[in-house]
Amino acid sequence: MKKYERGIPKNKEEAIAEAKRFLKNAKEILSKAEIEYGRIYKDPKITREAAGIAYLAALMAIDGYLLSMGVPPNKLPTSIEEYMGAVKKIPRNGKLMANLITAYQNLHIFAYYRGGVGVQMIKEGIKSVEEIIKAVTQKSRCRT
Repeated sequence: MKKYERGIPKNKEEAIAEAKRFLKNAKEILSKAEIEYGRIYKDPKITREAAGIAYLAALMAIDGYLLSMGVPPNKLPTSIEEYMGAVKKIPRNGKLMANLITAYQNLHIFAYYRGGVGVQMIKEGIKSVEEIIKAVTQKSRCRT
């Protein structure tokens, strides 16, 4: 029986490009969701899909930074605890950690797992993913 292997990026450029592609895809999916009362998305299935994809974009962006720091692809984090541990080791990581926590809670836990449909909650999570991509792109440029 063949063991499942996750799609691991080979280098920082590939990881960050994939993160940007995933985020763009999540935004496209979310743009199709109807908003009710100016506050909630009408279809939780659409928001779950978009939130899950956006959250993965955040993790891929962090993978890109770690790859730029010499972490081998097979040693990248595989759990949120490992991602948080890796971010703690990044110099001046306060905003990056805050954005990771927001993306994790708003997108992964509340929207994806629990079916949360709050427009502002999901938008805040997506904004955090954008900030993560921006931050790790800048940090990895400083290192190369």
